[in-house]
Amino acid sequence: MPGSLSLEALARRLGTLPASCGPVRLVGVDGHAGSGKTTLARRLAALLGAAPVLHLDDLASHEALFAWTDRLTAQVLRPLEQGGRARYQVYDWVARAYTSEAVLPPAPVVLVEGVGAGRAALRPYLALLLWMDVPPEDAWRRGQERDGPAQRDFWAGWIPAERAHFAADPSRPFADCLVREKGKGRTGYEVLEGARGAPVPRVNMTLRTGHGS
Repeated sequence: MPGSLSLEALARRLGTLPASCGPVRLVGVDGHAGSGKTTLARRLAALLGAAPVLHLDDLASHEALFAWTDRLTAQVLRPLEQGGRARYQVYDWVARAYTSEAVLPPAPVVLVEGVGAGRAALRPYLALLLWMDVPPEDAWRRGQERDGPAQRDFWAGWIPAERAHFAADPSRPFADCLVREKGKGRTGYEVLEGARGAPVPRVNMTLRTGHGS
């Protein structure tokens, strides 16, 4: 297995991948809820010069936790394929309605972060798929601790829905890289070649900043 890369080197490698959605290199960051996908996407985005990040939570809703493929295709993938800006409606989880609009430019690298970012319908558009390799029970526990008692009922419905989603449409077996947290405070990452055979070799990434959720 090749030697380690820094997080900066991984970010540079992402920028050299072939475009996968029009002029865009679309990079998926998938994993169980609470596994740390948002944190990884945020850090990679910063190293990529403020690369845009699409949070799939913005497309989903209480009534359609995973039924957002059509919305993603029409509002995001098709415009990016044509080299244009994507405009998509953003769901407000408190108001329980789509209340605003976001714009996603056709940047060299766009990160798609969220549960289901590696689903079968999206994989043909991805230049690379990262899987946050945290056991589901650990991820869900962290997510519930993060969200607090107010979201207890939501999590009671979410966990079986997520189980059903990944049983029917798994992402991990198709990941190019498996990302595992390491170090005190989970401030580092170890990136392993995934089942598909990754263009990115094994990477040891140590970060000096604190860990978010």
